[in-house]
Amino acid sequence: MKRAFDFTVSLLLIIILFPLFLLISLIVLIDAGSPVIFRQYRVGKDNKLFYIFKFRTMRRGVKNVATANLKNSEKFITRSGRFLRKTSLDELPQLVNVLLGDMSFVGPRPLIPEEKEIRALRKKYNVYSVRPGITGWAQINGRDNLTDEEKALFDKEYIDKQSIWFDIKILFRTVFVVLKRENISEGGEPENKRKP
Repeated sequence: MKRAFDFTVSLLLIIILFPLFLLISLIVLIDAGSPVIFRQYRVGKDNKLFYIFKFRTMRRGVKNVATANLKNSEKFITRSGRFLRKTSLDELPQLVNVLLGDMSFVGPRPLIPEEKEIRALRKKYNVYSVRPGITGWAQINGRDNLTDEEKALFDKEYIDKQSIWFDIKILFRTVFVVLKRENISEGGEPENKRKP
């Protein structure tokens, strides 16, 4: 049922938002050149790697680390990238990942392979038994301001509690988190402090 929902809704959204995809692509192309789409290996279901798609927000040649661990990340983010990251519009191409079955709308956010500590914790907590998501339980409970252990524990809690209603709750709360821009960290500097 979840896979059917993911496939149907992602296909509809890609069709509806196609003009927006084209507009953002043009803006990125004019501002930063090609490629417009950024591809990066991420860890998916069953601990297997897949390519995640995003609109490119950083300059070429940036080292492959989580943005929160990148010192002075503002130096590497393009002008269009700042806006796309603030609004989370850079994540839109992940609808293609959902359509292809690499991701779901809701699930633990996919890691880059180099994040070895949290990757080991996720393996321990059986997090890789589900598809990664565009949004997840950890993202609405602290996001970049969580430690690896805290993120992994939120991921485990999601695995233990997962249901269609829990996913709906996470989707609704994601909208508010994105609009309020809570718990976003660039270059290791929290933009908003985590609420108690």
